[in-house]
Amino acid sequence: MTIKDTNNMKNMILLVGLLIAIPGMAQTKVVKANAVKANDYGVTYSLPKTHLVVDAEVTKVTYKAGPYYPYAEKYLGVKKVITEDAVAYELGKVKLLNRGIPDKENTYVVSFKPGTVAPYAYLTSDGLLCSINTEYTPDDASDKKDDASKSKKKAAATNTSVLSEELLMAGSTAKQAEVAVKQIYRIRESRMNILTGDADNLPPDGQAMKLVIEQLEQQEQALTNLFVGETTRVTDHYEVTIVPTEDLEKEVVFRFSEHLGIVDADDLGGAPIYMNLKAIDRAPQLDPKEAEKKEKMMKGIVYNVPGKASVELFTSKKTLYKGEVQVTEFGTQEALAPVMFEDKKAPVKVLFYPETGAIKQIIQ
Repeated sequence: MTIKDTNNMKNMILLVGLLIAIPGMAQTKVVKANAVKANDYGVTYSLPKTHLVVDAEVTKVTYKAGPYYPYAEKYLGVKKVITEDAVAYELGKVKLLNRGIPDKENTYVVSFKPGTVAPYAYLTSDGLLCSINTEYTPDDASDKKDDASKSKKKAAATNTSVLSEELLMAGSTAKQAEVAVKQIYRIRESRMNILTGDADNLPPDGQAMKLVIEQLEQQEQALTNLFVGETTRVTDHYEVTIVPTEDLEKEVVFRFSEHLGIVDADDLGGAPIYMNLKAIDRAPQLDPKEAEKKEKMMKGIVYNVPGKASVELFTSKKTLYKGEVQVTEFGTQEALAPVMFEDKKAPVKVLFYPETGAIKQIIQ
């Protein structure tokens, strides 16, 4: 049920990967399974084991120097400009997700008596139990990338359409810069004339004026970029998945470099991101006789009673995440008595947390 070699962290850190922000990617899919004669009035399900997912937001910042940057201060009065192409990475929000996966060693059958009224269960697509005798609506709020819609932010790109014939025909870079700045000032003058009503041909209405102003601003920005440069920001999410088996102290889960982004835990090119994990609520270990006795008594709907652990993610300078999480590997299992589901008139309804296998609500 758990990883046996607790000293070998290569077995615990399962994955470092790039997640592409695709709408609906994190949604839980559920299916309804009816207990009918064809399946002997039983529904097969699996209990989950805990996978803790460290989700790190990383922004790639690309700096591109403009061809006329030496003339930015002279013509535009701007001192702070990009003078050479470069790439840097920023580590943003780091959070922890509890993502249960089916434990094939703990697979059971929800059994109903033939006379029970329309018994059914909801399962995830990979067989985790969500509910019995009641509908289940996935709650993916904690697993959604809130910033998916703004994962990419880019500066206005230099559009070659703003380059006039005069600019393109200019011989030297210095002459091109001089022509470009004249275009910038002409655009600014045109915008001001439209706003003050001094233009010869004013837009016919407010919407048209807004559109013209936006186009002029885009043209000005594209030309300005030739002097000050462009900055492009693209945000993605990386995940590291950990199977908790024992307490961890200052365990390196991944490393981060301002020049490389996220790198593997054993790559010394990045600064370490540490994890502390400590069980704060753990079921007592049963001896073989006690375990055998309990197993014989486990009849009915088997479910998890997770343990709990405190988790901290941090660098050498600051804490990135701190909280508590339920861990099935630190808990135990119990069972709901079969008699609870034998009332033909008012069958019991049960909701579960599919990521932990724990009971969420019992409705009688």
